[in-house]
Amino acid sequence: MELNREVEPQLMVLFEEFNLDSRGKDQSFFIRLQEGLDPLRKLFFSIYGTHSAGENHFENLLKTIFTAYQNRGNDLKRRDEEKLAAGNWFLSNELAGMSLYVDRFCGKITDLGKKLDYFEELGINFLHLMPLFESPEGESDGGYAVSDFRKVSDRFGTLEDLGKLIKTLHRKEMNVMLDIVLNHTSHRHEWAEKAKSGDAFYQDYFYMYENRWIPNQYEAAMPEIFPESSPGNFTWSEECQKWVMTVFHGYQWDLNYRNPHVLREMLDTIFFYANLGVDLLRIDAPAFIWKETGTSCQNLPQAHTILQLIKQAVQIASPGMALLGEAIVAPAAIMEYFGKGEQEGKECDFAYNATQMALQWDMLASGETQVMLQAQSILAQKPFGCSWIAYTRCHDDIGLGYDDYMIAETGKDPYLHRRFLKDYFTGKTLGSPARGALFSSNPKTGDARISGTLASLCGLEKALEDKDQGQINLSIQKILLMQAHSFFLGGLPMLFYGDELGYTNDYSYLADPAKSYDNRWMHRPIIDWAKVAKIQDKGSIEEQIFSGTQRLLSIRKKLAAVRDFKNISWLGSHNIHIAGYLRSLGSQRIYVLFNFSSQFQSLTWYAFKEHGLVPNQLWDHWIGERIQVGLDHEYLHLKPYEFKILEVK
Repeated sequence: MELNREVEPQLMVLFEEFNLDSRGKDQSFFIRLQEGLDPLRKLFFSIYGTHSAGENHFENLLKTIFTAYQNRGNDLKRRDEEKLAAGNWFLSNELAGMSLYVDRFCGKITDLGKKLDYFEELGINFLHLMPLFESPEGESDGGYAVSDFRKVSDRFGTLEDLGKLIKTLHRKEMNVMLDIVLNHTSHRHEWAEKAKSGDAFYQDYFYMYENRWIPNQYEAAMPEIFPESSPGNFTWSEECQKWVMTVFHGYQWDLNYRNPHVLREMLDTIFFYANLGVDLLRIDAPAFIWKETGTSCQNLPQAHTILQLIKQAVQIASPGMALLGEAIVAPAAIMEYFGKGEQEGKECDFAYNATQMALQWDMLASGETQVMLQAQSILAQKPFGCSWIAYTRCHDDIGLGYDDYMIAETGKDPYLHRRFLKDYFTGKTLGSPARGALFSSNPKTGDARISGTLASLCGLEKALEDKDQGQINLSIQKILLMQAHSFFLGGLPMLFYGDELGYTNDYSYLADPAKSYDNRWMHRPIIDWAKVAKIQDKGSIEEQIFSGTQRLLSIRKKLAAVRDFKNISWLGSHNIHIAGYLRSLGSQRIYVLFNFSSQFQSLTWYAFKEHGLVPNQLWDHWIGERIQVGLDHEYLHLKPYEFKILEVK
């Protein structure tokens, strides 16, 4: 379809309809529209170009964007302008986040508002509030089976409570991240209920089939996401007398984005969150939003086109809100969520650095860095202006999602290496201090992921059971090593709540029928505020981990070179147990080193002379001392699991 180049008259009609001033207070919106309308139209018609009512649907999409801008508060419009003036505001080294479940952290949204001093003390200024919106009890999937995208669940409070909290966070110069589930709704959502009642209009919001002919075509190439608890990708609906696509759980109905009504409805929901004041919107499971028979129904080109369209629309109406694509996929596939080709940097602003996260755990188990280094050429392809969420773990399991060739290149057998990692983190390997569990183990393929808190996987749970002070100290060192590695690597560091206090696995989930089938709940603790108070007890486990985390974040905020400006260079593999990288910006150069071994290790001083300027002295920000750089035949020595943050002086 030939694109309509007469954009200005179309815009002026809409500006008059919405009573906006293109030359006055709404001029920047008008400029963004002028710049964005052709790309928006091209993206839309690449998906819906053959739709009989395509032009009408595009007109309605534009009206959704205009309505979103018109409804955006003046305080948020000012915030948009400030962020646009700052340019790539989210690349700052001064941002640090924490992901948490409000109810398990402190109770209700109003209670969270009383805990902001805690975050400020730690150094956190970016809160990711795990799913808050209404989902059915017992069929919530941790809040990702949403029955009402615009109603806060009663157990958290009200929408008004959330709005007040976000305004308070903004006044304190803090940011907020919320989730949106684009792929599916709960089967209790209004659209699904109308579909069950026989409404054909809403049945077309989902993938529904009267017999197994088409579902079987899909199933032939689709993997199972939860083979243990929810095998297959379709569920029979007695009410509809049809098979419904349910990729995740039987109570989560996949949305049909072939229907342009679905796209507009979900874009309108995205703007609803934007106008609440969300700074970063986490798009859950974007890899799944387009389905084609004969494919895995993951990472398809149309899914990327829809994400690019959403990004373009958001950039026009609410440019202060960034987008995070929660794509936990293979390393090369992750890169595509930033956009590629002419769309490079125009899709998601953030992606989870799931590859590096998993490789950290690989290094901790094996004590070796070679597999991790194999992935860096791919991760370095991230476009400038986009960033990572850097983390050691999150609410989800830890998947070993890097490619087999990365393991094979180091001379290891991929199958045996992955089996070693699973055995190590579940404590089966002789001498392993880890206390984790396998999640979503697939006996047909041997695939499995890992559950467990940061502390338990680093050996603290076992050390406490054994009352072994030496191992307790070593596990604390491992915890800080893992956090430091993600904090300085590049991206927005995102702690998972409880990790800053050394929480070990919580096995109480086994007594709850709604959770007992899902061992990820072992690393989703209920915070005991009496335990939190122990951060005031000098030398306590809680104080050591909290103050260590606090100090790491404080150091990070002082070092401009840690901004995510594609300014990372990895040191050569002079010692397979030591990972090291150089972060540089202007005249500032920061070397960050990590000994992932349980033994003392040494690194030749020559490693510091491979990237241009040869340093003479280094300042260790962690231990607060000046270090003289030695001769090439001399060595820097690191204790077991020691790390160093070294600035060239």
